[in-house]
Amino acid sequence: MKVKRNIIQIDEELCNGCGLCVPDCAEGSLQIIDGKARLVADKLCDGLGACLGSCPTGALKIIEREADEFDEEAVHQFLADKEKESAKVVVPHGTGCPSARLQTLRPMTPCQMANIPSAQAGSALSHWPVQIRLIPPTAPFLDNCDLLVAADCTAVAYAGLQKDFLAGRVVMMGCPKFDDQQLYVDRFTEIFRTRKLNSVTILIMEVPCCHSMLQIVKKAWDTAKPDCPVRQVVISTRGEIKGEATW
Repeated sequence: MKVKRNIIQIDEELCNGCGLCVPDCAEGSLQIIDGKARLVADKLCDGLGACLGSCPTGALKIIEREADEFDEEAVHQFLADKEKESAKVVVPHGTGCPSARLQTLRPMTPCQMANIPSAQAGSALSHWPVQIRLIPPTAPFLDNCDLLVAADCTAVAYAGLQKDFLAGRVVMMGCPKFDDQQLYVDRFTEIFRTRKLNSVTILIMEVPCCHSMLQIVKKAWDTAKPDCPVRQVVISTRGEIKGEATW
């Protein structure tokens, strides 16, 4: 039944598709679709506006209009269905698509990487797959590792990624703009909660949509509260390190 109530409104002209609002919506009612934030369904939005503060362009606001009543049961079902879909993404070890099969590789050591003139001479990659959505929290290579969470574009923007960031680390890569951000939050929360990590490095681009990766990791971090240092690094579109911070 439709009633007049508060609900989110998205200005598509102002929305840049950064996705920073998505992790802040506990109901999962916001998603990035076709490069813009979209309201999945009126009944999934409680109209409280928890997502407003994360929007860098002011594209979100709360308005009063005719809409389906907020349905808490529908929210629980929607989130449960998303969790089931997320679980289907990971292919069990030894079965299914070879591109998603867990493998531990023999990487070049940081010292070896330092002595080669070209990245074509070898790789520091220690495992497969590398995509966040394909790596289960139970992956054996996550044990006692130094974790690198890298936005996809950093691999082509920063020429020294292999030597400066990948060597000696386990990498999980993804795009927070085009992938399922709630899946990312859930995946990192479980990893931070169940695995012993030595350190975490977050490598992102300077563009607005990439900063949501930092927010995703922070949300999972605040939930699981792991005990290890975190370093965040921002790369410019010209391939330079623009800034660093630790927390």
